[in-house]
Amino acid sequence: MTGIGQEFMDKTKFQNLAKSDQMRGVEPPPLESRVDPKRTIIDLPKPNALKMGSSSLREAVDNRRSVRSYSRDPISLEELSFLLWCTQGIQQVMVPHATLRTVPSAGARHAFETYLLVNNVDTLKSGLYRYKTFDHQLAEMDLNPGIDDFIVQACLGQQFVKTCGAAFIWTAVPYRMTWRYGERGYRYLLLDAGHVCQNLYLCAESIGCGVCAIGAFSDDDMNHCLDIDGREQFVIYMATVGKR
Repeated sequence: MTGIGQEFMDKTKFQNLAKSDQMRGVEPPPLESRVDPKRTIIDLPKPNALKMGSSSLREAVDNRRSVRSYSRDPISLEELSFLLWCTQGIQQVMVPHATLRTVPSAGARHAFETYLLVNNVDTLKSGLYRYKTFDHQLAEMDLNPGIDDFIVQACLGQQFVKTCGAAFIWTAVPYRMTWRYGERGYRYLLLDAGHVCQNLYLCAESIGCGVCAIGAFSDDDMNHCLDIDGREQFVIYMATVGKR
């Protein structure tokens, strides 16, 4: 085999790696990207107060399917809080190097930020938000009419992106991972994205919601929608969720 994919796999083999910044004694990057303090902040119901999820793990695995059509019933704020906690919830902070969360991550680096396109969630205005993981809050990012159309366009016209209750948009901050693992860290970003999305599938199933993972999007256009540079932070994966 030849091509970019094979070259990436070859060059990120252990024997081809240089010393990482961690090995050189460089201070680790922040565990969460900064949110402009001028943003409107919304408190979410606290995870330890939520009583969600009724199906067994076996039922959730058996019933899991990609769902692209959703009812008009809104997702509750409590259900959204539950899904955010299930996919990136912090259980323990190991300052300054790592966090332990509800999903696995290579070296507990957790290099993702979660953005949400909210379409149909009780008490929330439609628009783009960012999840503040450490505080379990949402920050309003872009509530301008039409942001959903821009994101649909960036997703190559997939209309269910704006008919779902909410679309999860995960971005990667690669230096959080490459600080420890060098260029091989890019492999781990891709693996970690799968861990996060599978948690969303199974936990959504337990509250009567369906999910559809999305890998087909214009990278540059999605990064532009989120106002990120595409290098130090970029969109890595997406998924819609809504009531069945």
